[in-house]
Amino acid sequence: MKGLTNKVAFVTGGSRGIGAGIVRALAAEGVRVAFTYVRGVEPAQALVAELEQAGSQVLALQADTAQPAEVRQALAAAVAHFGQLDILVNNAGVYVHSPVDEAAPDESALAHLWQVNVYGTAQTVRAAVEHLSAGGRIINIGSGSNIRTPFAGTSDYAASKGALAAYTRGWARDLAPRQITVNIIQPGLIETDMTPTDSATVASLLQTIMLGRLGTAREVGEVVAFLASEAAGYITGATLNVDGGWSA
Repeated sequence: MKGLTNKVAFVTGGSRGIGAGIVRALAAEGVRVAFTYVRGVEPAQALVAELEQAGSQVLALQADTAQPAEVRQALAAAVAHFGQLDILVNNAGVYVHSPVDEAAPDESALAHLWQVNVYGTAQTVRAAVEHLSAGGRIINIGSGSNIRTPFAGTSDYAASKGALAAYTRGWARDLAPRQITVNIIQPGLIETDMTPTDSATVASLLQTIMLGRLGTAREVGEVVAFLASEAAGYITGATLNVDGGWSA
């Protein structure tokens, strides 16, 4: 896509699932990519090896979005390594199953949910803004559960992603004078290692999707690449649902 070659992106939670799809899609467009991971050293190393073999420049950095100091350090390392920062993708997120009519989950689990999905992401943006060039891009990865409830027990997770959507609009306003765009992608049901494997569950989910299939991490990544490109320079504060018609 136009204008992406040699840009530098920082992707949180990029070693697996949707995050890895984003890293692959950006690298395929000539973007130099730094991504974070928390504990999965082997998947991170495997992704770096895969993309370097294809000629891409990729850097894996261990950092937990729940620990703003770690992310700030990782951002500084990425900028020192590549010399600039043009694109921030906030993909890191956690899920807690918490039906309101059942015993509440451990308070530490809920605190961690909000720490990663909301507070830690906000701190990542604040740290990145110090490095982002004029005309940069911030792309948040939300969730279709913000607008449609796929199954019981998603309320806390959906609320955290709703907060991220609200932040997106506010940050777009704050950063408009610097021509930095801020948008959010809300994936629907995407095939990853977290996807239910029970055939009956999958069949039931597919009935709710207009296109009749799960999405792929690479398809989400392609939309990220579009929003990062020059073609999306007049899009900010927007929500893009990548869900096969699930939310329509």
